[in-house]
Amino acid sequence: MPVKNGDKVKVDYTGKLDDGTVFDSSEGKKPLEFEVGSGQIIKGFDQAVLGMEIGEEKEFSIEPKDAYGDHDPELLKKIPRDKLPADAEAGMMLMLRTPDGVQIPAVIAELTEEEATIDLNHPLAGLTLNFQIKIVDVS
Repeated sequence: MPVKNGDKVKVDYTGKLDDGTVFDSSEGKKPLEFEVGSGQIIKGFDQAVLGMEIGEEKEFSIEPKDAYGDHDPELLKKIPRDKLPADAEAGMMLMLRTPDGVQIPAVIAELTEEEATIDLNHPLAGLTLNFQIKIVDVS
């Protein structure tokens, strides 16, 4: 039976960037499990499994608008250097906590003696994501 909205699926996958860098994979781990159409995963991935069957494999690409969006310059924020750990350096990932306790990842984009520019965009924002998937189970 073809996968449809509301089905629970298990998917083996490998995600790569255009330059071939693997950014995520289920290899050596449990398959990705989600309910199709529920919004649990990025839109482009959700749509790609529709109509597939158990054992079927597929390769596809997801443009930023159907993944993590475009890189938003408004999400680059400057903060005082002394608010960061002493060993902070450009490229380092930080976990920031919002006033309501939610943790969000941020990357130090630039660092000077006085301030740091942190990037609050998702690390995969603005990138095309290329996937190779296989449907392992449907229920």
